[in-house]
This record gives sequence, structure tokens and C-alpha cells, in this order.
Amino acid sequence: MPQEVLIGSGIIIPIKHRETVFDLTKEEWAATFELLKEVNFYLDEKYEPDGYNIGWNCYEVAGQDIKHASLHVIPRFKEEPYANKGIRSFLKGSENKRDNGNP
Repeated sequence: MPQEVLIGSGIIIPIKHRETVFDLTKEEWAATFELLKEVNFYLDEKYEPDGYNIGWNCYEVAGQDIKHASLHVIPRFKEEPYANKGIRSFLKGSENKRDNGNP
């Protein structure tokens, strides 16, 4: 069983193979959104999170290690060491700057 990032975290995976979110049909996108709303209601009731991170990883360079679309749903809690850090916080750090040849 995969290790959870935080309690209640999980993924929504379309049944039909689609490599990324960009490959979903309108109907699959709508069904995924409806399921996300159901998941949100369930997690709010069960865990009472203070926030959420929701996201798709598309292609290997962005962290997609399985070539099948999956929507990550991560409840967030104010007691976490990384509370108030969004999914982009590490991307904006100085250690993640590209060397574009400029001085």
C-alpha cells in the first residue's frame, strides 16, 4: 500500500488510459470534477482539513512517474511543519533556478 503524504491524501485516476490531464475528454474532465467534489465533502467530514493541495503531474520532468493521468488530492493541516507552503513553494526557491547562461 502506498504511503500517504498526509492523512486522507489520495489520487483520482480516470478508468480509461489517458497519459496526462491534457488528454482527458470533456466528459472525463467533468466526471473527474464531480468525483473531486465528492472527495472534498468526504474529507471535510472525516478529517476537517484546514486546506487542500490539488494537482496533476504531467510528464517525467514534472514528477509524473506513471504514464497515466492522476489527480492528487492532499488535505492540509495548520499543525504541519510545512503549513502555509503551497505546491509551488519549493519551485520558487533559489536552488531551483535554471542556468540560462546569463551572468
